[in-house]
Amino acid sequence: MPTISSALRTVALAASLTVLLAAGCSDGGGQARGRGELRNPATSTPSGETGLKRLAAQKLKWRECPAPSEAEGGGPTPSPLPGGTPWECSFMDAPLDYAEPDGETIELALIRAHSVDQQKRIGSLIFNFGGPGGSGVAALPGFGPDFADLRTRYDLVSFDPRGVGRSVPVECEGNRELDAYYARDATPDDSAEEQALQKSQKSYTDACEKNSGTELPHVGTTSAARDLDLMRQVLGDGKLHYFGISYGTELGAVYAHLFPEKVGRAVLDASVDPTKTAEQSSLGQAKGFQLAFTNFARDCVQRAEKCLIPGNSVAEVQNWVIDLLQRLDEKPIPGIGERKLTQTLATTGIAQTLYSKEFWKYLEQGLDEADGGNGGLLLTFADLMNGRDQTGHYDNSMAANTAISCADFKDRYSLAQTKAKLPEFRAASPVFGDYLGWGLTSCDGWPVPGAWSHPDVSAPGAAPIVVIGSTGDPATPYEGTKAMAAALGEGVGIVLTYKGEGHGAYNGGNKCVRENVDGYLLEGRVPASGTVCG
Repeated sequence: MPTISSALRTVALAASLTVLLAAGCSDGGGQARGRGELRNPATSTPSGETGLKRLAAQKLKWRECPAPSEAEGGGPTPSPLPGGTPWECSFMDAPLDYAEPDGETIELALIRAHSVDQQKRIGSLIFNFGGPGGSGVAALPGFGPDFADLRTRYDLVSFDPRGVGRSVPVECEGNRELDAYYARDATPDDSAEEQALQKSQKSYTDACEKNSGTELPHVGTTSAARDLDLMRQVLGDGKLHYFGISYGTELGAVYAHLFPEKVGRAVLDASVDPTKTAEQSSLGQAKGFQLAFTNFARDCVQRAEKCLIPGNSVAEVQNWVIDLLQRLDEKPIPGIGERKLTQTLATTGIAQTLYSKEFWKYLEQGLDEADGGNGGLLLTFADLMNGRDQTGHYDNSMAANTAISCADFKDRYSLAQTKAKLPEFRAASPVFGDYLGWGLTSCDGWPVPGAWSHPDVSAPGAAPIVVIGSTGDPATPYEGTKAMAAALGEGVGIVLTYKGEGHGAYNGGNKCVRENVDGYLLEGRVPASGTVCG
């Protein structure tokens, strides 16, 4: 069930913030708009073989990477890594439906950078940065310098999962419609607003079915995990070496369940809780974002007069923010150009800034400016969350998020069922409870049934998998780390705890986390389960 997207947002913030907080002149348009295709069975593979064997034998044609497509978020062509190593891109053919491997195929977009030391090369290290719906092709170059140590022995590889970016992207509403969709009142207060929410949701769902109906049944996580195994074979690796972040931990764990004997060295950072239903996951996010907000408010109180937000206690800061959101519900304020900051967009912007402690200062500034009638900064962060660039174009990350989530999870919540759940959500988070509680309606009326109540990730016999959790993570609360490790199985799930804030620990600057992860991925040294880094 779609919630606040758990893609690793800090890289997008770091890459975009300087430009976005300036006058706002970046051009997301004019980029290559290529996408993977839906096509007849591939012809670029050896004849005489059928199905998956034929696809596993395909030879990829690597070329210089183009600029990210609009669906991937746009931007410049990826620059070479320090030392001059270029990024290369290709497409891999995969079955549209793994139940019919000789049927139609789709193209999945890949990106890679060769390892530094080919003589000591272990293989490919495949990354998924989360979402669901995040483009790995667009994200990996931004992380390149952070993964320099890992590139000493691995080719760095990522991809756009099916339904995402260039890989036959799910397409729903157009840009103008999406502006209205994300600005709508997503937390209705009366029957008229409830009907408007339902109408808006139906229009969005109908557009997804109209534009991507053929692909919607086949974008779930199980199919993506099978894509990973096909990718492993096509890249020539006997084992899958994998680094998954946020939703990428679920994808990697499902892979381990399906192909335990093929797991190589794998790391799951900012782990989801695979034992939870969609509703429980949303409730967990409500608690996680509330915790992050409380930590932000506590920091504000400790700085006293230096903080722009009034309040002598966490409760007073929280009540001030809730009052601001209520005022925006009654009367939106000027944002950017002709667009206004609504209550929904403001809540989205607040959530975006809580992904990293580094961005609390912008949350403080944005709230202060909104109180004064200027909603531009919070609207900027809401646009980052929703995948909108300054030219008004949206990437497809949120459309893919909905499609993948609804393909995965069985539960469908009607208006009445959702309203019955709201008190529990409000108790979990006075700030985000309504926002996330009403999100339960997102899959109501979806044209494709869901696959599970929660994924099975048991992986008996798999190699050790390092599962990392941050105690202050808002999007994937820390409790999910131990749940993931336990669900993977004894001797498989290895818990590594980071006592700190933010979503994702490896790139958070903690030396202990990096040394443990690098030691495992590069040298095979498995950390002791229960290791704590502070």
